[in-house]
Amino acid sequence: MLRFLSPETIARFAARHPWYIMGLWVLIIAAAVMGAGSAKESTATAESTTQASRAEDALNAARGEQSPSETIVVSSETQTVDSPAYRAYVEELTDKIRSLDGTVTSAVNYYEAGDESLVNADRSKTLISVTLAGDLDGAMDTVVPLLHLLDDESEGTGFKLLTAGDGSINHEINEVVEKDLLASEVLGLPAALIVLIIVFGALVAAGLPLILSFLAVLVAVGITGVVSNFAPMDDYVMNMIIMIGLAVGIDYSLFIVERFREERAAGLAKVDAITLAGATASRAVLFSGITVIIALGSLLIVPELSGLAYGAIAAVIGAVLAALTILPASLSLLGDKVNAIHLPGRGARAPQVDGEGVWGRVANGVMRHPVYALVGSVAVLAVLAAPTATIKIGDPGISQLPQNVNSVKAFNVLDAEFSAGRLAPVEIVVQGNVSSAEVASAVDALGAEIARDSRFSNYTGLQVLSEGTGLVEVYIQGDSFGSDAQSALKQLRSDYIPAAFANTDAEVLVGGGTAYQVDAVSLMKHYLPLVIGFVLTLSFVLLMVVFRSIVIPAKAIVMNLLSVAAAYGVIVAVFQHGIGAGQLGFTRTDSVASFLPAFLFAILFGLSMDYHVFLLSRIQERFLKTGDNRLSVASGLQSTAHIITGAAAIMLVVFGAFALGDLVQLQQMGFGLAVAVFIDATLIRSILVPASMELLGDRNWYLPSWLEWLPEVNIEGNAAPRQRKIVLGPAPRMSGELVPVEVRIDS
Repeated sequence: MLRFLSPETIARFAARHPWYIMGLWVLIIAAAVMGAGSAKESTATAESTTQASRAEDALNAARGEQSPSETIVVSSETQTVDSPAYRAYVEELTDKIRSLDGTVTSAVNYYEAGDESLVNADRSKTLISVTLAGDLDGAMDTVVPLLHLLDDESEGTGFKLLTAGDGSINHEINEVVEKDLLASEVLGLPAALIVLIIVFGALVAAGLPLILSFLAVLVAVGITGVVSNFAPMDDYVMNMIIMIGLAVGIDYSLFIVERFREERAAGLAKVDAITLAGATASRAVLFSGITVIIALGSLLIVPELSGLAYGAIAAVIGAVLAALTILPASLSLLGDKVNAIHLPGRGARAPQVDGEGVWGRVANGVMRHPVYALVGSVAVLAVLAAPTATIKIGDPGISQLPQNVNSVKAFNVLDAEFSAGRLAPVEIVVQGNVSSAEVASAVDALGAEIARDSRFSNYTGLQVLSEGTGLVEVYIQGDSFGSDAQSALKQLRSDYIPAAFANTDAEVLVGGGTAYQVDAVSLMKHYLPLVIGFVLTLSFVLLMVVFRSIVIPAKAIVMNLLSVAAAYGVIVAVFQHGIGAGQLGFTRTDSVASFLPAFLFAILFGLSMDYHVFLLSRIQERFLKTGDNRLSVASGLQSTAHIITGAAAIMLVVFGAFALGDLVQLQQMGFGLAVAVFIDATLIRSILVPASMELLGDRNWYLPSWLEWLPEVNIEGNAAPRQRKIVLGPAPRMSGELVPVEVRIDS
């Protein structure tokens, strides 16, 4: 069964019966469209036992689930709230807001409440507090009619209307995500096509990987749509699918197309060339894909990243499926027309002698001085990785979101002239005998401490919600999700609350938006070692089986750790320390997004293994034929250099396009991926691999005798038959001497 489903068998079948495969893909595309149509917006969240989530559960049990809210800022440059015209406008606007049936449940303005905290110091601005219908999960959609009303009511009236809250912020940030996604496609796809044309020298060959990557993305969207019915999805899952789907899909197709063209240039018939490409490049794609999926699967350990993980894994599955099936069928239909519309002066690549060519000479040059090359490259990577020691894990606050977003403008007004903390107050939940004198005294003591801390703007007294549950709300100055707010919350938890409630039996939980941010950072730090351990262990086992060596996987892991550490360091230097951030158009932040270390490690480790699998499989293929380590390394680097360089360039432009977006999280993610790919395709592949291979020699392929039971999985299939040496014993020689006779038998 496994042989029937092997890449070689599938490639041969696709080459002989391409229209059957095309028909199958019509069904796959139809299923993907249906799967995408079945997608559901995430109404569930990953299970969590953090203090913030327990506080929310306690509040929901005591008062019911809170409805989403919006804070509307009304401002005028010519009038104050004491003006009759100002009052008439606000009261009429409030009535229109209340009339939004199914959208708004209540709205309160300054004139009704008489609360002076709803007016700013120069009395040119006032607030309207709005409660939306439905729950927090649906607020992003529920708020849309309100946003449209505010747009209409601010035109030509002399008043400016802005709103910030649970729905508007998420809705407008989602619009920014969609805009960034479109911009990345507009910039990334043409750039990728240009790189492909340069690599292949022919327009048809260049367009084929691009088309197949679209199919991979479509399959991934369908898979994710089905999965969304059973698991929560992240807001950025489409960005993830397109980014990984395009990068991996183009790369996998590129390797197979190039191998087909190479074998055709060597004189093989079309079907034989497709079959041999299936036995070699397609096998490498399959094992590379498995390695990437293993790495991405580690993200499923982290509940908050599972949505992104599903999307990324689906993208890799789609890319591998397209590369192994419809690509050989397409090559069968195109034949040598794959080289059509070639660049002037660019024909088929002429075969090169082993170790010759630019990259062969580079490899030989490195292997003549392996110690210097190894020490120098490791030193460069260490310098790049050094800033990692100062990394701060956090989450960019509202103040670091794009400043042209209306909800962010509203937040800035609230921050400067009101209390922005009202958008996401700290919720201190007291459980126990909340009516006792001891609890009342503790709340007073806590209030006194809060009043002395300038990071807090205000707090409420104890609100008794039920017989055993009370609530104290605390407002933080400035950005409730910024680093200062997180620092204040940590001190609230670690110092102020324990000291105030030391003489009570009450249990105190701290929740709210800031608390969720703090707990999310803590969770990511907790899960990061688990992600790293999972990826390293399974990658080592897989590479050990594939290459039948314990040295190759150990080296690959060390090299990939170096490249990931260097990528971390560059991210910290640019975003956290601001080195070059302005020149690159990036937003400087106080910290690196909390999801990024675990996420980048899994993605980068998986993608960088691509190059190792492709390069080392070629080196192994040559070594098994010649037994010459140096020649095999030079030949492997030479034969894969132009295609790996092209693959890396494609990933650079795809990831770089995402880094040009407005959201700082996507900037950090795209930039980090691009930097790591560049490092991996240059320092790692060109210097560290040949230097280490030369220093270790035949020991590269060392496998202890007690592991000989491992199954033989030859990536290069029939292209490089494994040889074993059998000494038959003495044989006569014409001179009368007896000498051993060696017979090599392909296994």
